[in-house]
Amino acid sequence: MTLAAPRLLLSCVTAASLAAAVALPATAAGGGGGDGDRTGRAAAPGQAGRHPGGHGKDLPKVPVMRGSGGAVSSVDQQASQVGIDVLRAGGNAADAAVATAAALGAVEPYTSGIGGGGFFVHYDAKTGRVSTIDGRETAPKSFTDKAFLNPDGTPVNFDKAVNSGLSVGAPGTPATWAAAVDRFGTRRLGDLLKPAERLAREGIVVDQSFHDLTAENEKRFAMFPETARVFLRDGKAPAVGTRWNNPDIARAYREVRTHGIASLYGGKLGRAVVAEASDPHTAPGVEVPRGQLTLGDLRAYDVVHRKPTHTTYRGLDVYGMPVPSSGGIAVGEILNLLESYDRRTGTSLSEVSNAEYLHRFSEASATAFADRNRYVGDVSGVPTNELLSQGFANERSCLFDADKAQPRPIPFGQPDGDYSACGTAKKTTGLPNDGRSTTSLSVADRWGNVVAYTLTIEQYGGSGITVPGYGFLLNNELTDFNFAPVQPGVPDPNLPGPGKRPRSSMSPTIILEDGTPILSVGSPGGATIITTVAQVITEHLDRDLALVDAIAAPRLSSRNGTEDAEPALLGSADGSALKALGHQLRESAVIGNAAAIRINGRDDFEAAAETTRRSGGSAMVVHPAR
Repeated sequence: MTLAAPRLLLSCVTAASLAAAVALPATAAGGGGGDGDRTGRAAAPGQAGRHPGGHGKDLPKVPVMRGSGGAVSSVDQQASQVGIDVLRAGGNAADAAVATAAALGAVEPYTSGIGGGGFFVHYDAKTGRVSTIDGRETAPKSFTDKAFLNPDGTPVNFDKAVNSGLSVGAPGTPATWAAAVDRFGTRRLGDLLKPAERLAREGIVVDQSFHDLTAENEKRFAMFPETARVFLRDGKAPAVGTRWNNPDIARAYREVRTHGIASLYGGKLGRAVVAEASDPHTAPGVEVPRGQLTLGDLRAYDVVHRKPTHTTYRGLDVYGMPVPSSGGIAVGEILNLLESYDRRTGTSLSEVSNAEYLHRFSEASATAFADRNRYVGDVSGVPTNELLSQGFANERSCLFDADKAQPRPIPFGQPDGDYSACGTAKKTTGLPNDGRSTTSLSVADRWGNVVAYTLTIEQYGGSGITVPGYGFLLNNELTDFNFAPVQPGVPDPNLPGPGKRPRSSMSPTIILEDGTPILSVGSPGGATIITTVAQVITEHLDRDLALVDAIAAPRLSSRNGTEDAEPALLGSADGSALKALGHQLRESAVIGNAAAIRINGRDDFEAAAETTRRSGGSAMVVHPAR
């Protein structure tokens, strides 16, 4: 019954087919947190050439590439090429990650950008430490737990809330970029934003994925005249093969480049954001709720440097993003449960059939989501250490049956430190709304630094609101809050609150072996991010699939309810076997869009990305192996 993903041959391109870098000036000594031990020297001016096509726009998307000098994996070849240019010019992983992310905001504007937020996980080769930057959006100071309730106490219609100023939180992405460059990088932020500005001005050739995502959003984009002007052509999605550009967002990048992030957090750009979020321009006859974001909220915004989550798996150290993300906790608990299932059954995950592997994976994922929904949110007292303890996983695994799926929803557990019995609560929680947009990238440099970075504006197209004159969409992250408690009588840690950060599923992950990174991985996909990242990790580490094959394998997303399965899995013998065990599967055309890097040794990288999902991803290295 094994369903094996087709093994792909390692793809390499010649050095001539990669754009050489434009040398970027380094920051002043001591100003960027970098030094010669970690970053090496920048290429001397005049040494760097440029590929005639320019920054990857004539290059095909390649899903896997191995070589040296550093690596980048993202969803777009132009964005990946920007990161490679930075690495080739002597920038480090943090520099390249920021430049790649900014480029994605220009060429993939429906998933991320200046108007959103995200989570940045960084391994520092000099210190051996994993650090994180929490750049999640924050609610306005005026927000309360009644923000998404009608006067009668019922929740506001979800779509109405999404497509409104009410859903817009204070953006965190530019502050994340500045913090990453200041703490870990060696380049000036203004220089790292130049390629994104250029890409926005030059534009892209519309592919099927960009066309389809625009077409899916035509109706709501038409609600906002500025969004229709920037992203539609005569009211329709731009045709495949035509050129689409966004000189307005090029202007926004230039504003940040020349005036710094202060322009957003209290200056000219911030005033434009607040004006549009608080009173969105709409088409005739269209009314949407106003937002509560103020200039004071933007001035008060700051990123938070947080200690990463940590667990061990098969002797490896797994680091992820802590609260307000649920990703590090949930991915870690899934892995802990799988190890516990091994011990209970006496059979390793690597030895079972593919259907048995998927059964175990589904049971672990559903259990982790039961606990995630109950305990994780931007509140004090989240029992992170207990949720990630093997003792808690061992107690939770007592309900596992190798021959039968547990009834959904699975009750949440009690992470109280007392794991001597098979204890579980009788209550459970439902799964709240969670958008499917977002983008993720991985970067590694030749000095050993590694970044996993996931960023978002929430829904595809965010709130649907574009900042006039600046061409970027505002997030709808505040709809990641639960509008009301998801289960009566059960405390809900993810209700709105003043200055609060909504819970996220983003799961940028870095895995170390004996203190050295071996894997960086992340994905978009709302709540399916957690299951996508965990499935890629286990398919690669336990099922012995090459990294690109682990990414390409058909996906299952079990989130403590009906389980989503991609068509290749749903219609397979494995899908039938899962149904026979009691799993309730429903078809989902695409789950996730992963990007990852395997570090095989010093200066030996294998970048991997999607082969077909969302038109495929882009994996690149500085010096491809021949």
